[in-house]
Amino acid sequence: MHSFTNRLQDETSPYLLQHAHNPVDWYPWGPEALEKARTENKPILVSIGYAACHWCHVMERESFENEQTAALMNKHFINIKIDREERPDLDHIYMDAVQAMTGSGGWPLNVFLTPDTKPFYGGTYFPPQRAFNRPSWEETLLGVVQAFRERRHEIDAQADNLLQHLHQSNSFGINATTEADTLFNHDTLQACYEQLMKTADRQWGGFGKAPKFPQTFSIRFLLRHYHFTGQKDALDQALLSLDKMMEGGIYDQIGGGFARYSTDTEWLAPHFEKMLYDNALLVSVYAEAFQLTGRQRYREVIDETMTFIARELTAPEGGFYAALDADSEGVEGKYYTWSRAEIRSVLGDDETLFSAFYDISEAGNWEHTNIPWIRKSLEIFAVREQADPEWVKEKLVHCKQQLLAVREKRVRPLLDDKIILGWNALMNLACADAYAATGDMAYRDLAVRNMSFLRAACKDEAGNWYHTWKNGQARYPAFLDDLANLLRALLRLQEITGEMSWLEEARLLTETVLENFGDTETPYFFYTPRGQADVIIRKKEVYDGAVPSGNAVMAGNLYHLSVLFDIKSWADRAQAMVRMLGNAISRYPGSFGVWAGWLQEMVEGTNEIVLTGDNPEAVRCDIMGYYIPNKIVAGAGPEGLDLPLLEGRKREGKPAIYLCRNNTCQAPVFSAKELISLINRDKKH
Repeated sequence: MHSFTNRLQDETSPYLLQHAHNPVDWYPWGPEALEKARTENKPILVSIGYAACHWCHVMERESFENEQTAALMNKHFINIKIDREERPDLDHIYMDAVQAMTGSGGWPLNVFLTPDTKPFYGGTYFPPQRAFNRPSWEETLLGVVQAFRERRHEIDAQADNLLQHLHQSNSFGINATTEADTLFNHDTLQACYEQLMKTADRQWGGFGKAPKFPQTFSIRFLLRHYHFTGQKDALDQALLSLDKMMEGGIYDQIGGGFARYSTDTEWLAPHFEKMLYDNALLVSVYAEAFQLTGRQRYREVIDETMTFIARELTAPEGGFYAALDADSEGVEGKYYTWSRAEIRSVLGDDETLFSAFYDISEAGNWEHTNIPWIRKSLEIFAVREQADPEWVKEKLVHCKQQLLAVREKRVRPLLDDKIILGWNALMNLACADAYAATGDMAYRDLAVRNMSFLRAACKDEAGNWYHTWKNGQARYPAFLDDLANLLRALLRLQEITGEMSWLEEARLLTETVLENFGDTETPYFFYTPRGQADVIIRKKEVYDGAVPSGNAVMAGNLYHLSVLFDIKSWADRAQAMVRMLGNAISRYPGSFGVWAGWLQEMVEGTNEIVLTGDNPEAVRCDIMGYYIPNKIVAGAGPEGLDLPLLEGRKREGKPAIYLCRNNTCQAPVFSAKELISLINRDKKH
């Protein structure tokens, strides 16, 4: 029995359900709470977090479970809890507001609103007692109550000014148009590369200092920059980053998969939450690295991460779950860390070898416990141990299997089991990329099965898509990120399967996005659809953060679809989107990594590849295994869509491959190897 129950008990979000028995009288965001605030003329407290957020749990334990604190909140505020993953639209707005007020942001996000939902004060984590140069939570509450009662006119004026600022900042980067001839050239790409390398960590990989995030978009840009220019520093930094991450504690050495980010420079100590989108983006970039270099260890990371996804983040119906918590039994990382004694009890005589390789010590390598990580490569380690590398590898694999079996008996971190459309689309794309790089049909089958699930679960009979699905219920109209990533996945599915129906679905969905999300004053797209009434501003997101900006993804979608369907207005819009952000892309490529990739393609050109003839699947599979950035692949079988790109190329007999680049088409070739020779002929080095 619970002492308290609030309105969150009827929600499906694991994060909201975590708070359903707080003494705080929480409401979900919706008409009931908003109307109550207006009727009673009370300020609104919006508290935003997510299920895998460690500091969200800390603030809940310290403050939201405290009956005295809850009584204060209930008396003076209408208290609303929001899962940022369910309502990223609201999170974006109120995060921007807090960052404008305080200069920083993060989760938990606690923001105070006027009764008409305009923000006027906020912050992130507030301690129960004054600490860290922060006021206590109760001090903050009392201060807001007093200000709202005694200086209401000032609060209303501040809220109006802040809202005006949010409207103005919503136009960042889209007022200063860059001329096409000064942007779409190799000098701009070189400038992007040089800016990235200024922040590159040449010792430990990645970019910037701790905390360090994977920044897969920047790594992918460097891989491709090397491919096009031959500048080896670009390749070295990209591979150093990938190597250090897969050797670090950010990578689960026992069970596969990546944690959210590293709290240190060396990638040893992660923030232990595991997010679906991070793993999807990392699988895709390791797939590119494997295609480019052939390094077997990258293939192993792909397979291990995909095994983790199948084991821990895949729903029986075919969807992918959102995340795993950082905490278990109230302790961050407890599920993933080990004492040396515990490892010895599991591995026996093999413990010495395992501990030496993974830096396991009696004292511990992190907070008196051990995070397995790799200090020296297996080859160097084997030489030091005077052992055969293959023997060492087999021993370590056996040890990891034993430890994983023991670990799976521990109390597991909380699973956030909601299905998010956009994140599933990113993972769908990762499955396709994993198949392309490895040739493993299981990954292709997984992508097809997942897309079939998404169409059945997240789309209604009228063709409307929804952002989340759980317990048989789809909720919240899809946002731009959802549909942009879904489009990308549909395009990729057509490439790896040859099924042209995916392409027709992508075209129809693009028309929906243009109609419901398009801005009439700029070439960009709003984050929320037309007609959504519960947001104070329709934002246009352009930054590439932990996930790609929906606008950046749409720019690429429009660009590729314009080639496939010969729709010039879509190409013009895509180029205008990139051009109007041109200065920001070249100056801050780390924040506009996906944009930088599309700029790169628009400069270097797109490989338009058409497969034709009888049963071209073997040729298709061969092509997918090669590293071919910036490509569009379509089939010209006897049936299917009558695409302009396929005009005059449908044929019977031996499979043939047509390549077009820069408005010029080559004579057909008959093998993937010949195709690569054609493509490489135009490279700069």
